[in-house]
Amino acid sequence: MESKNWGIVGGGIMGMTLAHRLSQQGQRVTIFEAASELGGLVSPWKMNGVEWDKFYHVILLSDLRTRNILKEIGLEEKIQWVETKTGFYMKGKLYSMSDTVEFLKFPALNLIDKFRLGLTILVASKIKNYKRLEKIPVTKWLRRWSGSRTFNKIWLPLLRAKLGESYQRTSAVFIWATIQRLYGARRSGLKKEMFGYVPGGYKIVIEMFKQKLLAEGVMIKTGLGAKEIKTSADNKPIIHFNDGTHEQFDEVIVTLPSGIAANLCSGLTETEKQKLKNVEYLGVICVAVLLDKPVSPFYVTNITDTWVPFTGVIEMSALVDKKYFGGSSLVYLPKYVSPEDPLFNQPDDEVRNYFIDNFKKMYPWITDDNIKFAGVARAKHVITVAKLNYSEILPAIKTSMPGVSIINTSHIKDGTLNVNETVRVAETKLEEILTP
Repeated sequence: MESKNWGIVGGGIMGMTLAHRLSQQGQRVTIFEAASELGGLVSPWKMNGVEWDKFYHVILLSDLRTRNILKEIGLEEKIQWVETKTGFYMKGKLYSMSDTVEFLKFPALNLIDKFRLGLTILVASKIKNYKRLEKIPVTKWLRRWSGSRTFNKIWLPLLRAKLGESYQRTSAVFIWATIQRLYGARRSGLKKEMFGYVPGGYKIVIEMFKQKLLAEGVMIKTGLGAKEIKTSADNKPIIHFNDGTHEQFDEVIVTLPSGIAANLCSGLTETEKQKLKNVEYLGVICVAVLLDKPVSPFYVTNITDTWVPFTGVIEMSALVDKKYFGGSSLVYLPKYVSPEDPLFNQPDDEVRNYFIDNFKKMYPWITDDNIKFAGVARAKHVITVAKLNYSEILPAIKTSMPGVSIINTSHIKDGTLNVNETVRVAETKLEEILTP
């Protein structure tokens, strides 16, 4: 293939994967990242001397694309695989839902409800073509298979926790993709929930990936945010940066969220801009807590009580060896909200106190003495809302601006947001760009 000069705007997993695959094909690539380091949503942060991922991430046995990247950068053999447990918090009590026996003993549902819930999961795991589910609201599909009682007791609180009120506009693809991923992990893991992590967290992954890119000749420029992308007189894309400089390329790929990309690319048609701005995102506000002891044996505790402000309790130390956290237990308390939610504008200490106060209500034994660290992380554009007929309303990858393409996580149309899906979109959509 003819060697071209490529510019990639955004240095998260998406941008890094694109750069890696392009450089493997003999292309000249430069990554531009506004932050001081690569990583995006998998970036680390420091918690009183402990450095780990700012947001929670996990590797499943079925995450073959992630594992392939890790293999290429020399980390796959270092993955630690652990059998995890899942809990439910309902009416002020914790229940384990980690195997069939515990499922059958679950007191919130009667035998018929449990049968229908199990049938729902089985049916979703068997469906291969997601397209027909795009036309069905998730609420309608779940009620049809699980019944109203199970929907109201189990599914509705979980949908609200994960999607806010946008669950009402979401298709059945959302729940199908969630079940597919978890069932894929169980199929690969001998019916056990085997989750994995790289010792040291994604900080190690990003550093090794960065070294791989540099060895391949990729130029990496951090602390340099794009201000505008225009087209030159000879139809080549030019990236203008916040520091007043600019660079011209043969091809540019923008990996930023759709609305931001629409504002960045000044030569798009009004129709293109509107399509990009119509992509609905949810952001996340996540409080990370270091404690002197575990809160439960569960990696994930799903919450169905509506008074709890966060989505769930993710106990990373139920998966990761606590030596990486200085002997402490690490818990994430995430809440998914619209980017316009007032919570995004509240000071860190108010958000932290709000979350921690309710965390203590869930686990009454927790006192301030047990908490060694509590910090607030925020990201306004994280997951996209899979509306009805989502794949049909998605903006095209190639734009009307010569040499300018937009690839981001909005193109995860038949999956849930995670590193594996991000890599899959990068690899498959790049093939579309490279195909004449």
